[in-house]
Amino acid sequence: MDLDRRAFLRIAGVSAAGAVAAACSNNGSPVPVSSTAPSSAPTSEVPTSRPPTGPPNWDDLRTRLSGGLLRPGSDSYDVAKHGFNPLFDSRNPVAVAQAATPEDVQACVQAIAGRLSLAARSGGHSYAGYSVPDGGVVIDLSGLKKVDVQGSKAVIGAGAKLKDVYAALGAAGRALPAGSCPTVGIAGLTLGGGIGVLARKYGLTCDHLSSAQVVTAEGKLVTASATSEPDLFWALRGGGGGNFGIVTEFTFDTDPAPNLTVFSLHFPAGSAANVLNAWQQWIPAMPPELWANLVLSGGSPVQCRVGGCYVGNAPALNTLLNNLTTNAGARPTQRTVRSLDYLGAMKYFEGSSDRQSFLGSSRIITAPVDAAKVVALAEGRTGTDLLIDGLGGKVGEPAKDATAFWHRDALASVQIYAQATAKNQAKVSQSVGEVVAGLAAAGAGGGYVNYIDPGLPDWKTAYYGDNAKRLQDVGKKYDPFNVFRFGQSVQI
Repeated sequence: MDLDRRAFLRIAGVSAAGAVAAACSNNGSPVPVSSTAPSSAPTSEVPTSRPPTGPPNWDDLRTRLSGGLLRPGSDSYDVAKHGFNPLFDSRNPVAVAQAATPEDVQACVQAIAGRLSLAARSGGHSYAGYSVPDGGVVIDLSGLKKVDVQGSKAVIGAGAKLKDVYAALGAAGRALPAGSCPTVGIAGLTLGGGIGVLARKYGLTCDHLSSAQVVTAEGKLVTASATSEPDLFWALRGGGGGNFGIVTEFTFDTDPAPNLTVFSLHFPAGSAANVLNAWQQWIPAMPPELWANLVLSGGSPVQCRVGGCYVGNAPALNTLLNNLTTNAGARPTQRTVRSLDYLGAMKYFEGSSDRQSFLGSSRIITAPVDAAKVVALAEGRTGTDLLIDGLGGKVGEPAKDATAFWHRDALASVQIYAQATAKNQAKVSQSVGEVVAGLAAAGAGGGYVNYIDPGLPDWKTAYYGDNAKRLQDVGKKYDPFNVFRFGQSVQI
């Protein structure tokens, strides 16, 4: 997830020991930094020859890589194959290729495309574990982590983690709206859209993308922008990681770093439905400078917390918060308001960097839902949280088809997060499915591709709406032989 559950609990003012991280990408795709100038032609040649079959020549590929090539049995393989979520540790890729340059990524695609499945991995936070392909090949992009802030532009390698992105931006006095989990990769986050704590004021991460370098299914390196490969550029902004190629570098437009006031409100037991009802009316009426989330933690009774940040000072924020608490008819048992600089606020929202075991899914709220039904879904489900992120503001300004991100008119996204182990995974999966169905019955539909869920009903429409057909066409154009296929790729 773009927004980490542990961070949600933290901004709500409660202890989050043992809580989780969110995922950022559907298959953890993209790749980092490049010093090689890619093609600037406006339209790339469509591949016409089918990729070869048969086993890859591992020895030849190893000589072409500046990074390592790890196979089962090698010293570092058992650790290198792991993604963020231990639930997928039993999966065994045929190889883990450690890319250090864009040329390494090209070499991998040229050697493996059509022979085995490929998954480029940035942060490895895929909810479905698509960045750990059993029997496939992981292209590990973590070596491509350059963050170069050049005036108002930031050039970021696809293997960079958010903690490093924020550190570099903060040092330069610049800001980029993005997620909260420190180990989420910039790549998957951006490609799925990029919901974050500054989204209402500054928009999604993908809205700040000005160009990207991409390794295509043929192993060519191209630049996608508004004037070069415009169809690909459109698809990269919300179309999900791993569908069209492997990004090696992003160039973003940044904003001056603002000072922020962060806050958390913890409400008494029994007030969750009233608070959710009030929150749904309150958040769309708030100025875009204010972002807030609402967390329902499962149990008996359900716990309710609200947290967020404000681009402005504490007195002005307190006035806005008083409006919520008055309309909710519930006085918080705990209220915290703190003023921080941009980097300090991003650190405040950080969750744990530790690996965490969970299952998750999502829904989208476009109009106020039945609060009592939503709260009832969390009743008795200890270890399950519903994390509701306010949207609107700048997120809703572009047309729904201006980029691949479809949910421009959303009031909020809902992340379902449930702690799980290998032993209780089937039971927890069933429970998550019940919550997903219950949210739909309460009025929340759709889904967010960065909280990718193999069990989500009608997932392609849920993620992409009417943009799904165009995404499929872009996929066929740039990857006609479906080299970058996975369980929920757009061409399936």
